[in-house]
Amino acid sequence: MTQIALVTGSGSGIGRESAEALAVAGFHVVLTGRRESALLETQSLSAHGDRMTVISCDVTQPDSVDELFAKIESTHGRLDVLFNNAGTNVPAMTIDELSVDQWRQVIDVNLTGAFLTARGAFSLMRKQSPQGGRIINNGSISAHVPRPGSVPYTVSKHAITGLTRTLSLDGRPFNIACGQIDIGNTASDMTEQMSSGVPQADGSIKPEPTMDTAHVADAIVNMASLPLNANVQFMTIMATNMPFIGRG
Repeated sequence: MTQIALVTGSGSGIGRESAEALAVAGFHVVLTGRRESALLETQSLSAHGDRMTVISCDVTQPDSVDELFAKIESTHGRLDVLFNNAGTNVPAMTIDELSVDQWRQVIDVNLTGAFLTARGAFSLMRKQSPQGGRIINNGSISAHVPRPGSVPYTVSKHAITGLTRTLSLDGRPFNIACGQIDIGNTASDMTEQMSSGVPQADGSIKPEPTMDTAHVADAIVNMASLPLNANVQFMTIMATNMPFIGRG
């Protein structure tokens, strides 16, 4: 039986690359995100587009997320893997410079969105037969240590760790596994400035190395392909020489 995987934020970056890797590995992948055109582009660029379904969704809106999972259930009958990947950020600034709207923008997508999609996946996985599935949350290096001026992003990613741990515990009776991948410095739109220099903890500006997003996608496939009696609880994957170990 073909396994069904849902990837949020699959219109670009890590989400697009991971969706493609999951399709190559034999999953049928549900692509979701706010912009249907970007999702259709992900599908059209793939040699395995016939293994993809496009369902647009705003993960910050409960009704939109409920509709997403209703469509997954009616179309595919079940969900085996959720890669909870959608995320956003705002420019670096100290907390007194941060507006409430900017705070809410990041928290709504990174945390409330992750909660709503995990909630929908957990509900479907709990009631489907055979019961169970896997939720993979996109944490970040920022789930461990912050960059300067990153209050909303860092808070959201620390909270994702709490979500992962709680779902891991609460999912046990229902054969639902939950793990987290913490990613550092992939080459994407969000990391373009790293080659020219980013702020360091000592106040300096230095370039940082990045790694190919394909390595993250390979890690997601590895986590998603495990039997449900095995779980990667936390994985950190990063550019080898990024200033994480010893940061500060």
